[in-house]
Amino acid sequence: MPNHPPTDGSWRHQLGTPSFPVEPDRYHLYVGLFCPFAQRAIIARELKGLQNLLPMSIVKPYPKDNGGWRFPATDDEYPGSTVDHLFHSKYLHDVYFRSDSEYKGKYSVPVLWDKKTNQIVNNESEDIMRMLNHAFDDYLLEGDGRRSLDTYPPELRGIIDEVNSWMMPNLNNGVYKAGFADTQEDYEKNCRIVFETLDRLEKMAAESSTSYMLGTTQPTEIDIKLYTTLVRFDTIYQQHFKLMVRSIRHGYPRLNRWLKNMYWNVPGVKETTNFKHIKENYSKSHGDINPKAITPLGPEPDVEPWIEEAQP
Repeated sequence: MPNHPPTDGSWRHQLGTPSFPVEPDRYHLYVGLFCPFAQRAIIARELKGLQNLLPMSIVKPYPKDNGGWRFPATDDEYPGSTVDHLFHSKYLHDVYFRSDSEYKGKYSVPVLWDKKTNQIVNNESEDIMRMLNHAFDDYLLEGDGRRSLDTYPPELRGIIDEVNSWMMPNLNNGVYKAGFADTQEDYEKNCRIVFETLDRLEKMAAESSTSYMLGTTQPTEIDIKLYTTLVRFDTIYQQHFKLMVRSIRHGYPRLNRWLKNMYWNVPGVKETTNFKHIKENYSKSHGDINPKAITPLGPEPDVEPWIEEAQP
């Protein structure tokens, strides 16, 4: 039976339902290390320790041709990328067509694939991140801190949803609205929204009593979503998308410290961040913005070192 997505090109099925019961090594995750939305799912997989339960294939960061991302021919062709471990596809769109031969939407990552029914389960990053939060808990050992980790806890869902309601359109997507603006007026409007949102988040970080945005002892969904945007900000968004008003490291001291903690101190976050993939994807895939496809050097270091603050 064809697995047709809605007209917006998104599959939104859920794990743990009769159609998609949770089983080890039944599902496969397709990602790109360059993509901030795919990295949400990658970080969730790492934080929960699901590497052996949910295998993963990684597309190359460029070129993006024939309507989709490529897989390398071998794992050594482009370090950090992998072959398609399931089908040895050349393109990501081949995976989409296996699920729906008539599909005409975008070929995006992440993609959660069901090997048993041979179809896409979901290709919406927020859905996948939330499913991985608890779907495989029964297969994790009792007493394993990763089993008890909850990035979307019931008592915080109200505030998480509220922050998402403005952070997502104004920052996570806002950088793209500014970067791909077709007029000076649209660019300036969206650029200012990005920095107004960063100002608001800087205030939140300053008011937090812990190293995480909502004052928790563990990262939440807000930390993950904010991280995947901010770790790209100084590295590529600032010059590529003309977001030159302030850098994170020089203009936002509290957010910069928060970013350094996420990168250096949260297990699995640094390991899922590949600056070569990030920089080469943006600089070599957007010919209208960077026609010569030159990848910039810097900033150095990629993320400033973590230094413990002196206790009063």
